[in-house]
Amino acid sequence: MSINMQLEPLFKSLLITGSVQGETRMKGGLMSEIRSVALALAVISSLVQPAHAGTHTAELSSQKSHSTRAAQLLVQSSDNVNKVTGVKINSTDKGIEIILESANAEALKPVNNNQGNSYIADIPNAVLALPEGGNFTQNNPAPGIVSVSVTQANSSSLRVTVIGEGSLPNTELFDSDQGLIFAVTPIASATKPQQPTQAVAEVTEVKLNPTNNGLEIILTTPDGEKLPVLPKTEGNTYIIEINSAQLRLPSGGTFRQEKPIAGVSEITVTNSDANTIRMAVIGVDSIPKVELFDSDQGLIFGVASAASSTQAQTQPQTPTEPTQPEQPSPSDEPIELTVTGEKDGYRVQDSSTATKIDVPLRDIPASVQVIPKEIIQDRQVVKLNELADNVSGVRRQETYGGLSSQGYFIRGFETGFETLRNGFKDFGFISPRDVSSIERVEFLKGPASILYGSISSPGGVVNTITKQPLSDPFYQINGTIGSDDFYRTSVDLTGPLLENRSALYRLNLAYENADSFRDFVNNESTYVGPIITVKAGENTDITFGYEYQKYDYTFDRGFPNNNRVVFDLPISRFLGEPNLNRGEFTSNNFTYVLESKFGYNNDWKFRQGFNVLNVSGSAGGVQANSINDDGLTVARGYRVSNDESSNISFQNEVSGKFNTGSIRHNILVGLELSNYSFQYEFFRGDIADLNIFNPIYGAQPESVSRSDFQKYGGSNIALYLQNLVEITPNLKLLAGGRFDWVDSFDRDLETGTNTETSDSKFSPRVGIVYQPTDSTSIYGSWTNSFNPQIFGRSRNEEAFKPETAEQFEVGIKQEFLDNRLSATLAYFDITKNNVLTTDPIDSDYQIQTGEQKSSGVELDVVGEILPGWKIIGTYTYTDAFVSEDNDPTLVNNRLAGVPYNSASLWTTYQLQKGNLQGLGLGFGLVYVGQRESGIPNNVKIPSYLRTDASVFYKRDNWRVGVNIKNLFDTKYYESQGFYIVPAAPFTVLGTVSFDF
Repeated sequence: MSINMQLEPLFKSLLITGSVQGETRMKGGLMSEIRSVALALAVISSLVQPAHAGTHTAELSSQKSHSTRAAQLLVQSSDNVNKVTGVKINSTDKGIEIILESANAEALKPVNNNQGNSYIADIPNAVLALPEGGNFTQNNPAPGIVSVSVTQANSSSLRVTVIGEGSLPNTELFDSDQGLIFAVTPIASATKPQQPTQAVAEVTEVKLNPTNNGLEIILTTPDGEKLPVLPKTEGNTYIIEINSAQLRLPSGGTFRQEKPIAGVSEITVTNSDANTIRMAVIGVDSIPKVELFDSDQGLIFGVASAASSTQAQTQPQTPTEPTQPEQPSPSDEPIELTVTGEKDGYRVQDSSTATKIDVPLRDIPASVQVIPKEIIQDRQVVKLNELADNVSGVRRQETYGGLSSQGYFIRGFETGFETLRNGFKDFGFISPRDVSSIERVEFLKGPASILYGSISSPGGVVNTITKQPLSDPFYQINGTIGSDDFYRTSVDLTGPLLENRSALYRLNLAYENADSFRDFVNNESTYVGPIITVKAGENTDITFGYEYQKYDYTFDRGFPNNNRVVFDLPISRFLGEPNLNRGEFTSNNFTYVLESKFGYNNDWKFRQGFNVLNVSGSAGGVQANSINDDGLTVARGYRVSNDESSNISFQNEVSGKFNTGSIRHNILVGLELSNYSFQYEFFRGDIADLNIFNPIYGAQPESVSRSDFQKYGGSNIALYLQNLVEITPNLKLLAGGRFDWVDSFDRDLETGTNTETSDSKFSPRVGIVYQPTDSTSIYGSWTNSFNPQIFGRSRNEEAFKPETAEQFEVGIKQEFLDNRLSATLAYFDITKNNVLTTDPIDSDYQIQTGEQKSSGVELDVVGEILPGWKIIGTYTYTDAFVSEDNDPTLVNNRLAGVPYNSASLWTTYQLQKGNLQGLGLGFGLVYVGQRESGIPNNVKIPSYLRTDASVFYKRDNWRVGVNIKNLFDTKYYESQGFYIVPAAPFTVLGTVSFDF
């Protein structure tokens, strides 16, 4: 409450509210679109106070209204059509009067078409010509009346709709000098006085039933009781308030389902107060299409998917008969998904990383795997690179001395710790990342320069999507304790800042303090992540986000990779110096995103994003360099580095949908400006060797001096174009390209020498998807990437060409069990060219003749086998090796950290009913084959099979769980490319969370 009291005056001063109490208007036509775009451009150029256009409500009819522009053209072109130039509502002793102002009122001849509680009058040969344009809607004009709307039903007919709260209202018609008058009397006031109180009905179950057009949301009451509903819209959200009702689910008072169908991002059903249920259906790009039906079970809401809505829009707009609930045939009975409480799904049906537009995964000619926060919670992931276990073709890469950041090997190639965060580049080498703010992590496999420019790894890119503000209040607190004195707590708060929900917030907080199974190793982390979204117009949102994280840890790189004797050491063995090895980094990340929708049906969107990421700190101490020839001691060195990295990105994109004949297009055009720099200052010294079997610590460094003081980076300008073409409903083509201009530099800050290079590169992509059935997608694609060579010089001091890569991929995506389970099977072949190799004439220089290849097969399976039984599984075969090199002994060497075979399984089952409802068990297996620790291939890292397990119980608004990682205490290791890092033994984590 104190937060709202402090921030409300601030936001009220920023927002110019255009709403009128009790009355709202739907804006349409070209002028409205121009105003929306002009508003967006004004915000872009000056970041001045946003203008708030008020809350607009959509008409209840499922028929799509014609645009105001069309109605105005009709008025101008025909003298036989009667104009309604105004709509007024006056209160009376019995109810209300609705006055349709017209110069020719006697020519308005209503035709009654009542449906249920709705009085409907269609008026032929009439058009709505209001001065402000659009249709007319007013909610709750009088007790017993839900809403009144006057809309353009078709090109020559008006429709007047009066929805009664309990039953059909009484309506009489009169002519007057003002126009046509509808005198409306609610049945409640006509038959009996209003009761001061009403019994509260209980909704005991929420069900989702798939239908041919989308899904049904069923709110079940004990006796099939009819409930009064008050619908409205806010942005892309269709909201229904259900009065005199409360949600009484066995597991509590909250239901949530994410991405239930295409075009809908989330459905929530909550108790907004002690007397009201609030249901929100949030659309991805536009307001979802929702219809209401009564049944013996309770209330049924029909929600159309994006696909069916699009098909409906292509049909002529003609009046239709009243819609009845879809009844499945006995031979086509839909699977009923009964959900109590919050629905947690492993399967995500769409992704923005592969195309930068929201597209169903089945329509993308690439292998994309999405790990939602539900998997992060069920597995109790505390470091993001643990998610590599759940994605085929991906292995974790150990980080900078144990920093909690993101590093991966993808399809045989290391990512160089380059990732994306909400679509912006994130250099994770020194950038700590916490899991508390993560909504999902998307893995796009294969070269990604088509949308993201220079990428160090042709294997793929990882995009972390953070949580966004919600319009409904949601508060959660988590606490975790575990082995090795592991303590962690996190808080997630979100909801509206203003009563009209024109400003939303989210705040994620996390604190972690832990020791380690490694001797003398510990870490402490603090994370703060506020984010605010402001509505700057009916179709325009501005989001401001900030993330702060400080990570203090023991700098520990594990074991050298030059001798197998390290596998004989205890995994706890520390080869540094306890009092010298330390690291601390602080990350500050600011993001601004503006999104404005415009055009017919809001099919077009302008997006502008600006991101500044700065990370600074220092790390180092005593580092183990190599095992000596005696096999008993390790040669060590002292090194400390002061580092700072900076990323600045400015993105501008326009995306939209249009048709050319029968062919549909979904196009994206973008311009990106970015700047990146990394500065490091190394201090090195000598220190005594250490006996690895009988270590005696306490050595001090000698002859410490600055060895390097450099800064490198570059600036980038890029233009990109992409078109997803639907040639036929089952044949889709994705084509596009990006042109990058990159200016790079490598500067010695001590000597003042500076090396600069300029590169330009076009990166194309072409893919095709064929869908022989609704559950099968067969695809093929060709993609490319490039990466400028900032470092290294030839004997002639000439700059090198960028590294380039090319991939060919084919695959099949298959849905099973009525789309509850999905599988992706892919074959890929990647060739990386222009790899730098040592100059055979002078080893101080390099030449550009290297080539590396990687090919393989991947399988991913994810979804729900039965209600409550969720699964995610993978298998990978990868052949990644050096195909060309000046050193013939390196040819056919396998790339570091990549096994031939790997596989994983994670599955949970939660009881759905009975006395133990909410109790669940989890089980996991991870197999990783033998890998090379580096190039040349001198030491192999052994294979391993790890077993994980969990038990949890979820009831009402709380959840408790215990996770066991490495159940059988398997001894295994991971790779950093230059070091071998022991992995954690048997580990227990216990977690308690509360939602309120």
